[in-house]
Amino acid sequence: MKPTDTAEIRQTGLKITRLGLGGAPLAGLFSGVSPEQATATIESHLDRGMNFMDTAPMYAHGLSELRMGRVLSKRNRDTFVLATKVGRLLEPDPKPDSGGLWNEIPPYRWVFDFSYDAAMRSLEESLKRLNLDRVDILHIHDPDNHYDEAMRGAYRALIKLRSEGVVKAIGAGMNQAEMLTRFAREGDFDCFLLAGRYTLIDHTGLKELLPVCVEKKISIIVGGPYNSGILATGAVEGATFNYIPAPPEIMEKVRRVEGVCARHHVPLNAAALQFPLAHPAIAAVIPGGRSPAEVEENLRLIEHPIPSDFWQELRTEKLIPDQAPTPG
Repeated sequence: MKPTDTAEIRQTGLKITRLGLGGAPLAGLFSGVSPEQATATIESHLDRGMNFMDTAPMYAHGLSELRMGRVLSKRNRDTFVLATKVGRLLEPDPKPDSGGLWNEIPPYRWVFDFSYDAAMRSLEESLKRLNLDRVDILHIHDPDNHYDEAMRGAYRALIKLRSEGVVKAIGAGMNQAEMLTRFAREGDFDCFLLAGRYTLIDHTGLKELLPVCVEKKISIIVGGPYNSGILATGAVEGATFNYIPAPPEIMEKVRRVEGVCARHHVPLNAAALQFPLAHPAIAAVIPGGRSPAEVEENLRLIEHPIPSDFWQELRTEKLIPDQAPTPG
């Protein structure tokens, strides 16, 4: 598979490259990224032929959108596909708290608001930060404890925006599969951003969400393919899983996967990037990138040849489910 191959989002006409770019690291997730480095990273991604990027107001309290906008507003608007999100409004705050996630944030705090009016306002404010006249995909962001409010409010706003042609596709972005399954069954969504729940070591989404999405032709974008770090670093001291220190059972599972990788001379992070893309529901995978070097590495990894025997051994060792499709 080539990273510049494309997949259509449902039947919207939107075609996104199989390798996208997640916008959280560009805003300094866990460690600082200079404005110049962020610009160079986005330009490298686009110049190498990928067209899809994902951002959100939550990412460093608007900084990710600002940094993407500085590059994208100077590009031909028809040459890229951009997703952002609603569900968190930014309010002025002279002393914002980053919660330890962000190295640098503008003077704003975010507040959850999944109402109709807030969704409309959120998109308007995102477009100002992006300096663009439109985004292509709009997600409801992390409505974990707000399902009813999101369906009564933000969902109705997204339906209206799609019907008017303001956006081409609507979805929800979450770190869980269960509520996305409910959205798939009860709403009319085009795509979902599933973060960390269909990866080389976490197959939660395979049980219900992915089959429902295949049935309803809902496209899945896989975020967090490295499970916040451990599938990039391996089971080393300090490795993170789901944004916290990896628990012992995860460390052991990754060590076993690394053993299979070593026997077949396959980089762990290459297997992590390629595994989700074999499922028919998956349109793209969007690892975060914080430098042109990381963009180049992701390109190499997604094209790295992996023998079929590797995937078969993972299956034999019960490290991936029997029903999980594998590349090739």
